[in-house]
Amino acid sequence: MITMTATVRHLPTRHDVFTLRTSVDRFVAAKRRAGKSVHTVRAYATALDKLADHLSVDRPLEQITGDQLAEALQDLWGDAAAATWNQRRATVTSWLSWCRKNGHPAPTLPESVETKTVKRDATRAIEAEEIDRALDRPGIPLRAKLLFAMLYETAGRVAEILALDVDDLDTNRRRGRIISKGGDTEWIEWSTRTARLLPRYLKGRTHGPLFLTERSARGSRQPTTADLDPHTGRARLGYDGARDLARTWLGFDLHQFRHSAATHLGEQGIPLQLIMLKTRHKSEKAARIYVQPGLDALTNVTEQLNRSRRRS
Repeated sequence: MITMTATVRHLPTRHDVFTLRTSVDRFVAAKRRAGKSVHTVRAYATALDKLADHLSVDRPLEQITGDQLAEALQDLWGDAAAATWNQRRATVTSWLSWCRKNGHPAPTLPESVETKTVKRDATRAIEAEEIDRALDRPGIPLRAKLLFAMLYETAGRVAEILALDVDDLDTNRRRGRIISKGGDTEWIEWSTRTARLLPRYLKGRTHGPLFLTERSARGSRQPTTADLDPHTGRARLGYDGARDLARTWLGFDLHQFRHSAATHLGEQGIPLQLIMLKTRHKSEKAARIYVQPGLDALTNVTEQLNRSRRRS
């Protein structure tokens, strides 16, 4: 009599599958545990969530090819500015490297997915009068007007302003507490326009994110408690939403407000050290990039030549 011994194989359950969603969640959590700044972690999560949604979040990572990733990158950010493209490419590369380092099969981006050259635009500074006219334009929503005014008057980085909570504001002294690019806690200060708009926008809110999305947060990926307004259930406004507001209502790039503020200070003869105090740049070399004389200065210099010619 022959005894047959059956071999039982355990098929992998759905929880064993390393999906795009799982890989992104674990990567972001790892970066948070590693002490990366809040802004950096949020940027990782935003970009990779969008990529995973584009490719279908529940697909196993091992089934994604490098060519599919390249196509997704092109679809999502192929038309973006060179700096944005480079940031998104670097995020995806970092995520894939982390997956492989932790024993998960992950594709490699093709060599054709290259970084792009970031070209300096000498016309990026907007004239002060143009900013005033734009912010006084009728029809701009209060949220957008406050965001644009605060970006300009504080000369703050976009990520710093979007990360502000209502609790961070000292409205009596016209200042707010932010976590800077290097992780330091610092103050930013604003002036009249922002001070006038803030109470109208807050409407008595005392907690939660300062800038909120238009609608309540929905979907499978809920924001963290820190990114939700406890009164309305609306989420913190993200970079993409803020960028769309600037393009829709003003036609400006978000970074132009900070660049323009520094340029206008330089045109008024403010010393570089004081401009660095305002923008919180750590090195003079970095600050000088943003403190190039703008169109107003060029016009004034040209007029000086004209006066010299008339006197001769």
